[in-house]
This record gives sequence, C-alpha cells and structure tokens, in this order.
Amino acid sequence: MLELLNDPAVWASFLTLTILEIVLGVDNVIFISIAASKLPEHQRARARFLGLMGALILRIGLLFSIAWIVGLSKPIATVMGWEMSWRDLILIAGGLFLIYKAATEIFDEVEGDHLHTAEERVVEAVFMSVIFQIMLLDLVFSVDSVITAVGIADHLEVMIAAVCVAIMVMIVAANPIADFVESHPSTKMLALAFLVMVGMALVADGFHYHVERGFIYAAMVFGGAVETLNLLRQRRRRKRV
Repeated sequence: MLELLNDPAVWASFLTLTILEIVLGVDNVIFISIAASKLPEHQRARARFLGLMGALILRIGLLFSIAWIVGLSKPIATVMGWEMSWRDLILIAGGLFLIYKAATEIFDEVEGDHLHTAEERVVEAVFMSVIFQIMLLDLVFSVDSVITAVGIADHLEVMIAAVCVAIMVMIVAANPIADFVESHPSTKMLALAFLVMVGMALVADGFHYHVERGFIYAAMVFGGAVETLNLLRQRRRRKRV
C-alpha cells in the first residue's frame, strides 16, 4: 500500500477518477435533493446524508465484487438481435424510473393546485420510501460508476479512495444545492429536465445506443449558464424596484 503513494501514475489515476466520480455524481445529487424535498423540512438533510452514505457503502461493496460487476456486462439472452445483459436491464429500469420520477415532479410543479401555496402542495412522503427510491437510483448510478473506476484505475485501494473523496464532496455540496434548487422554482424545473435527459441516456445505453456523457454535461452547463443570467437579471430588477 505504501509503495503506491510514491507512484506518480497512481496519483494521476486517483485524481482523474475522483474528478470523474464527482462529475458523474452530479445527477445523483440532483435526484437526491428533489426526492428529499417531499419530506418534512426537518428530515430532508438527514435523508440526503443517508442517501449519499448508502451510495458510498454500495459502491465500495460493488468494488469488492469487481468480477461480478464485469460479469453483469456479459449477454444472458438475445432478443431480435439485441444481446441483453443484466447491466442493460439495470440501466433500462433505472432510466425509466428516473424519467417517471422527473416527469411526475414536473407535472406536480406545472399542474399543481394553484389555490394553495407551494409549501401546502408538498406531500409529506414516508421517510423510508424516499430512502428506498434514493438507494434504487444509487444502484443504477453505482454500476456505471464502478465500471468507470475499473477502466481507469488498476488498484482497488485507489478506486475506494477516489469514491470516498467524491462522495464526501457530494455530501458537503448536497445541502447548498438542495436549498438553492428549492428556493428557485425555475432552477428546479431545469434540474428536472436534466434528470429526464439523463434517464433517456441510461435507457439508450441499455439498448446499446451509447450517448456520450460529454454532450449531456455540455447541455447542462449551457442550460445552467442561461439560468444564471436569468437569476442575475431578476436580482437586478428587484434592486431597481
């Protein structure tokens, strides 16, 4: 273990993998923030923390089962020329679930009862059901995350260290991101639209139509930049008033 610390290649793979894990975890943090928003306010931070800690435990467990994870990519059946694997089924199911959750949230935001305030329209969800939803999506994101780790790093210790650092960064960022999204309805709609896009990318990956994540994140950055300009314009208008 100690000799790994003196290898520049190990540090390079650790930094690369850590950055990738943080980037790949953005959609996970957004989903966790929106799922936890259905809970009473005093339970939201706890749900976000437990969701991310669950993701950490799940990813470390999967890293110790690398042979099994790699085996998930092996075809188990062929349907009309499509070689189906367990990984494909997990991605398709997770993508459809993500699209469903994001679409229902968008519907609730747009078609909700306008006679009540936003706070009154929030349905207080059962705490454990929200944790279950978070863990279900964590499983989908963890499979892709672990496969990415295996492709970049050669040492299990490096993979675990990178995943731990990335999850800790997400734990620190989760509450500020959630508060910002909740206090800006237009930003929440944009985040939900991103989740629909990520869900469609997961389904496409499951059917072997790979969508480069770079295009998805470029769209996110562009949409985020436009939203930032809108928020700045709104702030200037409020100051004038």
